[in-house]
Amino acid sequence: MADRRTSNRSEVTDFILVGFRVRPELHILLFLLFLLVYAMILLGNVGMMVIIMTDPRLNTPMYFFLGNLSFIDLFCSSVIVPKAMINFLSESKSISFAGCVTQLFLFALFIVTEGFLLAAMAYDRFIAICSPLLYSMQMSTCLCAQLVAGSHFCGCISSILQTSMTFTLSFCASRAIDHFYCDTRPLERLSCFDLFIHKVVSFSLSGIIILPTIIVIIVSYLYIVSTVLKIPSPEGRKKAFSTCSSHLGVVGVLYGAVFFMYLTPDRYPELSKVASLCYTLVTPMLNPLIYSLRNKDVKEALRKILGEKIFLFNSICTVI
Repeated sequence: MADRRTSNRSEVTDFILVGFRVRPELHILLFLLFLLVYAMILLGNVGMMVIIMTDPRLNTPMYFFLGNLSFIDLFCSSVIVPKAMINFLSESKSISFAGCVTQLFLFALFIVTEGFLLAAMAYDRFIAICSPLLYSMQMSTCLCAQLVAGSHFCGCISSILQTSMTFTLSFCASRAIDHFYCDTRPLERLSCFDLFIHKVVSFSLSGIIILPTIIVIIVSYLYIVSTVLKIPSPEGRKKAFSTCSSHLGVVGVLYGAVFFMYLTPDRYPELSKVASLCYTLVTPMLNPLIYSLRNKDVKEALRKILGEKIFLFNSICTVI
């Protein structure tokens, strides 16, 4: 039996991404919807990075973290969405074994890195509101770079462990992955081994990753709320809360979807696919909008850039 499992494991050269179980005529509609959202993701996140890099007024720790968040959102979506769009129009819907490994590795890397980066952003808001006089000293350029580098390092280590654990399984049940990208839980369903120990280790790893970031975020915002409530001016309280509400919204959507996806019983694959849309499409699309529409500095920087472009265009038209 062991030889048979080893043989079956070695024969797996590609997988089939089942995607959404909808009527074939809806695939075009889904393709157009994904295309529209992905275009907004590209425009919003690239635009956000350009604005932050070109405007000297945004050379602060908060915008440094926002620029890195846009970078992560952009590439996290790019790992998943283009392949899903191709499969909407393809008959085979296949992905190579190496492509599946790469997709899972990069997705795990970016999603875990984003979790740690959101914790770093919560700490940044905590220092800005609770210790404003020491903010520039404590949130130095060196510390910000270390926090971002540490987030990527933790994401990389987690991704290596998760990917290696998943692809050391023997896949002998089927080649069809009941999802629109390669993810751990759909791949586990294809295994012919008892997954109890694997699930315990995977759950423990997820707890080690998620708990520290959640603790940092919760503790930071408990201190923030306590400090803000002591501000005598209603306008001051409103301004302080407005700088944090965007971040809390992003944290809520991301962690809510992750909890539903990975910490609930694996009984409803279609609901899991919908939940995964939150962190592959919805969050990367909304982040630039949330942080730009609710931020005066970003809006002013955008007006400045657009004004310069319009002036340059008018100058060229006048010369012509």
